[in-house]
Amino acid sequence: MASVGAKTAYLEPGRPWENGSCESFDGKLRDELLNGEIFYKFKKAHIPIENWRRHYNTVRPTRGWGYQPSAPEALVWPAAIPLAQIQSPR
Repeated sequence: MASVGAKTAYLEPGRPWENGSCESFDGKLRDELLNGEIFYKFKKAHIPIENWRRHYNTVRPTRGWGYQPSAPEALVWPAAIPLAQIQSPR
């Protein structure tokens, strides 16, 4: 990265608004999930939060990406099985 002149951005502690995408995600997480739920233990919150995060990244349309999900799930086809490993029916 140094060869092209790129540098790491420094965000001062206590100034999260300097990272707009993080602030946007945090705001949507609070508005769409956390304000509607009461979690008494972290273990009870883990599954709904993970489900919401997956939906946010893989299903929910994003205006900046042409109303497509920002990280759609990719389908991985099974690896081809060599013919030598396929057993013929008897």
